[in-house]
Amino acid sequence: MEVIEELSFVVETEDFAKLTSQMERYGGRIALVESNKYSAVFALSSGPLLRIDLTDAKNWGLSLIRRTGNKAHLKKLVAVSGSLTSLETKSSFPTERSFYDSFGIAFIEPELREGLEEVRQARRGTLPTLITEKDIQGDLHMHTEASDGSNSIEQMVAAAEHGGYAYIGISDHSQSLKIAGGVSEEKLWAQIRKIDQLNEHLNGIRVLKSAEVDILADGTLDYSDELLRELDYTVCSIHSRFAFGKEKQTERILRAMDNKFFTIMGHATGRLLLKRSGYEIDMERIAAHARQTGCFFEINSSPDRLDLSAENPRVAAGLGVLIAISTDAHSIHEFGTIRYGIEQARRAGLEETSVLNCQPLEKLTKLFKR
Repeated sequence: MEVIEELSFVVETEDFAKLTSQMERYGGRIALVESNKYSAVFALSSGPLLRIDLTDAKNWGLSLIRRTGNKAHLKKLVAVSGSLTSLETKSSFPTERSFYDSFGIAFIEPELREGLEEVRQARRGTLPTLITEKDIQGDLHMHTEASDGSNSIEQMVAAAEHGGYAYIGISDHSQSLKIAGGVSEEKLWAQIRKIDQLNEHLNGIRVLKSAEVDILADGTLDYSDELLRELDYTVCSIHSRFAFGKEKQTERILRAMDNKFFTIMGHATGRLLLKRSGYEIDMERIAAHARQTGCFFEINSSPDRLDLSAENPRVAAGLGVLIAISTDAHSIHEFGTIRYGIEQARRAGLEETSVLNCQPLEKLTKLFKR
């Protein structure tokens, strides 16, 4: 989940009361909120609740399903299988798969247990094959020391090559974002020439020329078309004027998308988890326009953002709009955050075919051309 409010553990033990007592004393003292012979809930000083539920090996799988599926998912399972509580006493489900198999349901990945269409799809055999980390072929949003990153292009390339990527895109901030060391047109021209020279000596990985281009208040882009034409693609983002209303902010993005050098919409809602809610936009209208103009969206893997949220790429992908999963890395140490974007994509039900940077380089560059 994007924000963790409860940590839930399933345990097997012969002395649950002793376990509860030990947990209450762990690290000094943890406040016990409620307990009975099958469950205990603690309040952690960091904020989330800690829930511990007792089960046994016979029903380990069913217990996991009950703790990972939301209420809507469990309700749909009850409609298929009957009372889950009574099943625990009458049957044996040692694994999650054994439960689904018993009722003719294909295995439903935990990320999909949201009470949407997953049970119906599982019964029909039409569940998506969810994306995994091995499907990712490159990263299309990262920053270097040219703007507000910590590493050079060469260091980012070396880290990406070590991670098995076929390509990366260098996308430093554009000139108007002074606070993040926005790159002037002159310096971006120099970076373009540098990347061209670097690619001449690389073997097995390609560096794509990009920029995170600010969408200005009037919907224009922060570089001249002459310069944008030299890039392989752009990541276009909003970093200012968050107070625009929903209609005005939506129109701003739609106008930007009409520019033929607009490629990927970066962190589309501008939110920062637990810090800033972001701005309001009409996502369905923007997604439809992206489909019409040949633009794409990004799932930003930064733990501070996780933007888009799961429901938005579900809408966009349903319209046939491909989604990039990007780290927005500002150092080589942030490459690993791709896992959070992948988890977000899995919650959205995205398959390999729906993700932009699962495509091989040759196909990717063709997709970028409008």
